[in-house]
Amino acid sequence: MFSLLYEWFKDADIPGWGMLQYISFRSAAAIITSLFITMGFGKRLIRLLQKKQIGEEIRDLGLEGQMQKKGTPTMGGIIILASIIIPTLLFANIRNIYIILMLVTTIWLGIIGFIDDYIKVFLKDKKGLAGKFKILGQISLGLIVVITLYFSDDVVVREKVRNANGEFMKEIVVDNQTGKQEVRFVTREIKSTKTTLPFIKNHEFDYEWIVAFMGGKWEPLRWLIYALAIILIIVAVSNAANLTDGIDGLAAGTSAISGATLGILAYVSGNIIYSDYLNIMYIPNIGELSVFISAFIGATVGFLWFNSYPAQVFMGDTGSLALGGILAVFAVIIKKEVLIPLLCGIFLIENLSVVLQVSYFKYTKRKYGEGQRIFLMSPIHHHFQKKGIPEPKIVTRFWIVGIVLAVFTIATLKMR
Repeated sequence: MFSLLYEWFKDADIPGWGMLQYISFRSAAAIITSLFITMGFGKRLIRLLQKKQIGEEIRDLGLEGQMQKKGTPTMGGIIILASIIIPTLLFANIRNIYIILMLVTTIWLGIIGFIDDYIKVFLKDKKGLAGKFKILGQISLGLIVVITLYFSDDVVVREKVRNANGEFMKEIVVDNQTGKQEVRFVTREIKSTKTTLPFIKNHEFDYEWIVAFMGGKWEPLRWLIYALAIILIIVAVSNAANLTDGIDGLAAGTSAISGATLGILAYVSGNIIYSDYLNIMYIPNIGELSVFISAFIGATVGFLWFNSYPAQVFMGDTGSLALGGILAVFAVIIKKEVLIPLLCGIFLIENLSVVLQVSYFKYTKRKYGEGQRIFLMSPIHHHFQKKGIPEPKIVTRFWIVGIVLAVFTIATLKMR
């Protein structure tokens, strides 16, 4: 909103008004506003949830301190969603296609999570929203994201042009005022299904290469391959974040770390100087996402004020589904989705622990007549609880692992 107001009144002589043209200023304002909303109104919402008796139903799993959580207000994800959406609407350019896509993602998955929590809390159905409907909602969002990124004229990347010999073309640019000459690469803006791939020389992978060997007549399959990959990423990360939300502060803290890392990646991808230095794709107009991710970081960090051990409120599926989906779609937009297994390594480990546990149990039951387990309990954070490690220590250690993975993710930009 303020971004549009600046454009309308940029010639007005208002002290400090010119600051609104800078993304850095609006990002700072977004994170401060997000923190204010979360911490300023979070307590009021918690009291309202307590008054309405919107408490968490706890299933006794034999974990230390578990039953003490019974009755803790849930659906606190509403705080997170509001703290993301409101600052974004205030300080981001809401005409930017990437901002629109992230707002749609936040609201879409927030609604799915809210319905799930509503069924659990108000209708007293512990199963919540049927899994098939969750998946359908996530797939639908994936299709919206893919169609927008693939077909919208506003979504382009700028790449260097090669000559017939495969060498980058250059041109001489003369500054009209100083007469100084500068040699620059010739670039063009194109639609592309390329993404950033770590550890290789050119840092790029194009989804169309998967079907390139089939010839030109199979080119329409490029869209299908791209769509399947993006939908799989969104569904997987969204559900993985949901699984991670099992102990106080784990999902929120891990998401904040991943969000901060994605913010750095978005900044360098949207800066023509840094993207050229790092030899990664430059994405025009992507810098506006810095405002959104700043609000995201503020929302998750602010939520920890109430969600850290011992939690005063749980985010529920309202928050966890949205957090995972936001990280996935954001990574897809800035073309860093291949880095998700590394960046969101905690989510991946949590997800794999459940898959391995269930698969191994079914396999051993079929083969030996009695199911066996790899972990004491899954997701894996419960395994450590069963071993007697205090909950705050588990969360802190997971955060440390998340920070190490985040640093390594950023370092991959220079690892070839």
